Amino acid sequence: MQILSRSAVLLAAMHATIVVGFIGSTANAAGNERGIAQPQRWPQAHSQGLVEPQREARVTEMMARMSLEEKIAQTIQGDIGSITPEDLRSYPLGSILAGGSSPPLNSDERAPAQAWIDTARAFRAVSLEARPGHVPIPIMFGIDSVHGNNNVVGATLFPHNVGLGATRDPQLIFRIGRATAAETAATGADWAFGPTLTTPQDDRWGRAFEGYSESPDVVRSFAPQMVRGLQGEAASSGSLQNGLVAASAKHFVADGGTTQGIDQGDADIAEDALIRIHSAGYPPAIEAGVMTVMVSYSSWQGVKNHGNRSLITGVLKGRMGFEGFVVGDWNGHAQVPGCTEESCAAAYNAGVDMLMAPASWKGLYKNTLAQVKSGEIPQARIDDAVRRILRVKFKLGLFEAARPWEGKKNVLGAPEHRAIAREAVRKSLVLLKNNGNVLPIKGNARVLVAGSGADDIGQASGGWSLSWQGTGNKNSDFPNGESIYAGLAAAVERAGGKTELQVDGHFKTKPDVAVVVFGETPYAEMQGDLRTLEYQAGDKRDLALLQRLKSAGVPVVSVFLSGRPLWVNPELNASDAFVAAWLPGSEGGGVADVLIADASGKAKYDFTGKLAYSWPRSAAQTVLNVGQSDYQPLFAFGYGLNYGDRNTVAKLPEASGVAAGDWNIDKYFVRGRTLPPWQFSLRPQSGVLAMQIVDAAGVQEAGRQLVWNGSGTASLVVVGGASTIDLRRQTNADLSLLMNYRVDEKPTAPVHLALKSAGHVTTLDLTSQLQSAPVGEWRTLKVKLASFVDAGADMAKIEEPVAIGTGGKLRLTINVLRLESDPQGAIKLPAVK
Repeated sequence: MQILSRSAVLLAAMHATIVVGFIGSTANAAGNERGIAQPQRWPQAHSQGLVEPQREARVTEMMARMSLEEKIAQTIQGDIGSITPEDLRSYPLGSILAGGSSPPLNSDERAPAQAWIDTARAFRAVSLEARPGHVPIPIMFGIDSVHGNNNVVGATLFPHNVGLGATRDPQLIFRIGRATAAETAATGADWAFGPTLTTPQDDRWGRAFEGYSESPDVVRSFAPQMVRGLQGEAASSGSLQNGLVAASAKHFVADGGTTQGIDQGDADIAEDALIRIHSAGYPPAIEAGVMTVMVSYSSWQGVKNHGNRSLITGVLKGRMGFEGFVVGDWNGHAQVPGCTEESCAAAYNAGVDMLMAPASWKGLYKNTLAQVKSGEIPQARIDDAVRRILRVKFKLGLFEAARPWEGKKNVLGAPEHRAIAREAVRKSLVLLKNNGNVLPIKGNARVLVAGSGADDIGQASGGWSLSWQGTGNKNSDFPNGESIYAGLAAAVERAGGKTELQVDGHFKTKPDVAVVVFGETPYAEMQGDLRTLEYQAGDKRDLALLQRLKSAGVPVVSVFLSGRPLWVNPELNASDAFVAAWLPGSEGGGVADVLIADASGKAKYDFTGKLAYSWPRSAAQTVLNVGQSDYQPLFAFGYGLNYGDRNTVAKLPEASGVAAGDWNIDKYFVRGRTLPPWQFSLRPQSGVLAMQIVDAAGVQEAGRQLVWNGSGTASLVVVGGASTIDLRRQTNADLSLLMNYRVDEKPTAPVHLALKSAGHVTTLDLTSQLQSAPVGEWRTLKVKLASFVDAGADMAKIEEPVAIGTGGKLRLTINVLRLESDPQGAIKLPAVK
């Protein structure tokens, strides 16, 4: 390989600087416009360990041999669910990724580690083939290792960032990063899409759990430690392939600052807040040598970040001196005005170096090639992007044949990694209440363990756990994990006590104390967004469990699983002790380490966790951050009791501060009742259709039996208030309408499932589903909301979300109507023509 002189290297670097300077100056020409940053106001930084003369010479020599087609391909990333290794022969893409629910080749998302290794090797082998007209360049394999190598069965799952922030332990963050890198590299990936450096300001945001804290100071202290953990020290000149991976600081910038906490929304804030609050983690991450930065879906002052040149090129690459490459988010470029999934010159020209085009990579390649040839995208911009990508690949060591960590045994779920995760669980627990010093629990006690999360590792792990939304998991999917119940049982039994697991809280022998583990069920981006912070608004089943135990005279210890602080005043009142456990991951034994003492009552570990997010006094306190002028939390930032404290939390007010129905756009009929603002209406009111209350699925009066007599056409309709609801994001996130039903008499005529939007009724054909259902047997149907879009519905202006109707005879009982995030088993129904 030809080695260029130092003068040639400096010339190439100068060329890249000129490109950056040109684009940055263009963006700043109108610095007083909205969405235009003024770089001189931003903190300065500089990438460490990326630009090195010999490496730059190798990059320059390689680029000189590459065709324009090969350069374009390097700037595109496809998802393994939509591309095969053989495709790389015609389209030599620079990168592949495994999206949140994308399985390895010829397998499923819960495949063993070897399937992931085989997938990485198959793609890499084709990318490195020696064939005419092809410069062999290794593929870069990225994956969402956001709390461990969380896509792979058997991996150690660490607490999500919302819990890690409570530890206030940057060195622990470094060790978690190092363990995550080892487990990621062992299964064939080169690149972890983390750390997330968001600073969430509105806890309604469904990705708040991915942020370390509402405080930029906490984010700033953790950012470089996670980067160093994943990548090693920036100054290292050796290959990172020996158990390290590339990191990706994300999502640039202000993804946690959107109005009303709407995911992918608009951060309509001043530049001062953008700098002071939302950019805090980026300069230290860049100084630590972070190799990639991922752009946010969101906007700043109405300008989509994927198309914002002043932020990407002027600030990130210019002022902050970032010398790695900028990657887009999943089809994020398609949200830039004038762009589609297959075409976005604006994102390239803004400074995005690699576009994430999961299934649209082929069209994007063809259009980008045409745009470069026409001059719409300057050749210099593509050369700059390719230089940055190759720079990272050389630094990462991908051109070296040896991959000593890939396939290494005894790395996934290694005991030393599980020990770190268990330590993190202990340190992340925050004790909010301990009236009467019910904690710690004496080890020789009789302990009832209850609640939906007690023996559910999936619920404790949250989103981004084996699947995108973290749904559909069983404990057996976590072979190296331990549920909270299992950890409690082991600790109690070691100390001479006894445990009884009863999820519903109905005990056989009265216990000395009950530990109730409950909280949010898993969710990830978009699907986790809330309207208010009230926990289980309109459906207080967990509160009922706590109150039943209290009324039986059993001391209650609540262990609350959540991705953010929520308004839980009634649940706090029904608990003697209350522990915020966040989303602890696969090492539930860490909870027992702190809660369970020895037989004498001496605790093995004390509580050390401190709130990294302020806890709301009412469900309406959706924006509640330390430093606000009107700051009035229930529990302040930094709060957290320990066993030496003798604080008593008085009874709290139980008025949520939110009007009934303001919170609910996704639950219509649950547990025997319609939830505000929704009600059932029979149309027409003519005697064609009758409805009566019945027992359902073993629960008294939990169902509604609907009887059509065949004398005309009638429908059961879910109606709400005067306002419409917007379900576009739920539709884009692939949510479904779930109906739990029983056919008691088969239909004699077509049956329709419909919704009304913007004054128009969109109708799907439900007939075959009900005709094929066995009479008298409970079934669950999940119909993708996308079915309605395909049939022409406007999901932005929904007036009536559900209607079921027929003109024939039918006897149908339902006991659930709601939206569902788990896509498993969901189907599309055809439109009625």
